[in-house]
Amino acid sequence: MSCLPGMPFAVVCEQRSRYFVVPLVVGISMALPTFGADIDSSHVLSGRSAVGIEETGTQLLDLSWRPKVQWRFEDGGRLTGIARLRFQAEPGTRPGDIERGSYASISRPALIGDNAELELREFFYERSLGDWYLTLGKQQVVWGKADGLKVLDVVNPQSFREFILEDFDQSRIPLWTVNAEYAFSDRSGNDWTLQLLWIPDQTYHALPKRGATYAFTSPRLIPQTPPGIDIQLNDPQRPVRVIRDSDAGLRLTGFLDGWDLTLNYLYQYDNQPALHQQLQPGPTVVITPRYHRTHVLGGTFSRAFGDWVLRGEIGYFTNRFFLTDDLHDDDGVAQSAELSYVLGLDWSGITDTFISGQLFQSRLTNYQTGFIRPEVDTSFTFLVRRMFWNDTLTTEVLWIVNTNDGDGLIRPKVSYDLDDNLEVWVGLDVFYGNRQGLFGQFTDNDRVLLGVKLGL
Repeated sequence: MSCLPGMPFAVVCEQRSRYFVVPLVVGISMALPTFGADIDSSHVLSGRSAVGIEETGTQLLDLSWRPKVQWRFEDGGRLTGIARLRFQAEPGTRPGDIERGSYASISRPALIGDNAELELREFFYERSLGDWYLTLGKQQVVWGKADGLKVLDVVNPQSFREFILEDFDQSRIPLWTVNAEYAFSDRSGNDWTLQLLWIPDQTYHALPKRGATYAFTSPRLIPQTPPGIDIQLNDPQRPVRVIRDSDAGLRLTGFLDGWDLTLNYLYQYDNQPALHQQLQPGPTVVITPRYHRTHVLGGTFSRAFGDWVLRGEIGYFTNRFFLTDDLHDDDGVAQSAELSYVLGLDWSGITDTFISGQLFQSRLTNYQTGFIRPEVDTSFTFLVRRMFWNDTLTTEVLWIVNTNDGDGLIRPKVSYDLDDNLEVWVGLDVFYGNRQGLFGQFTDNDRVLLGVKLGL
């Protein structure tokens, strides 16, 4: 058993963290009066239930408890722990319906039977040291300014248990990270912040198993085999060397002539594995997920013009792998660099109203004949949000559409704050379009949701 280098807590070890640190966080939160005023604690209880529209019946039952403890030290440092105990009863969205081989053992949630899991969501120490601000431990690092879809928000992997329907702050997988930020001013008096990241945590996207409710079936993501050919899926070949397989990145953030700007660089293993295929006698296609290094270069910008905000981001990935229709020559995948960008325009010219539109586009710079996905992939998002009754009632609708496949997702939602700590909401998730597309593959999964969240 070994501990991650650079982590300041001896208890954060590969096998102990899931069974010791999580109960420690919960125990501290329950024992608050014993420790005195230096500790703050809070709890969030939430529940969601979804009923299918086309295929009637309960599709989702998700109950969770998220205790948070924050311990403040006299030197200005803070230790924060967030755990999550989650119960999901419906087959297809249970903890066991997610592939767990993409998790490093130090970050993998602990299963409790078939329907529950206990997870250390975040556990980090932070404090300022002169012009530096350090955050050490398990945490989320959010890059980018896009809504609904992602371009630069790739530092942390994501759980696709519910495709992209779950809130990103809950589906994003926190990683053990050294996060250092340095604040300085240039000769013109402009303030800048340099962020440095080291991530010795080999955890990647958590993908649904075959047969799960939101298992991928689109040819863009999953190899398609002719009838009569069996498929054998191997465990992912996940990098395991703590030092040599670490991710690292930096971001420069500043405000210049009215513009909020960032420059970003990340050296990482792509969180999405390439599905390498091999045809063997039987006939059988053996699929082996493998992770590949890529450099990510990009940046973001935003500026307000009265009631309007113009914003965008761009990301260039030097090494991405995509499925092809040629199994014999290149094991079913081929490499290309990818240029992705988003341009967004927001308007808040009407009181209590927010309207936003975004253009997403992805281009493959080394596009080859036989690629399953198109050379240029284009999506649009539209968001309208309106507040009523002193901001206690919120109505919104999000529409995501892909122009290449003619498919999309519509998400209306109404939420109401019964008081400062209690929220109830109802929503719809409606997929439509070509079943071969990213959204159309889930046209049978339309659902009505009811949710409640209580903060204590």
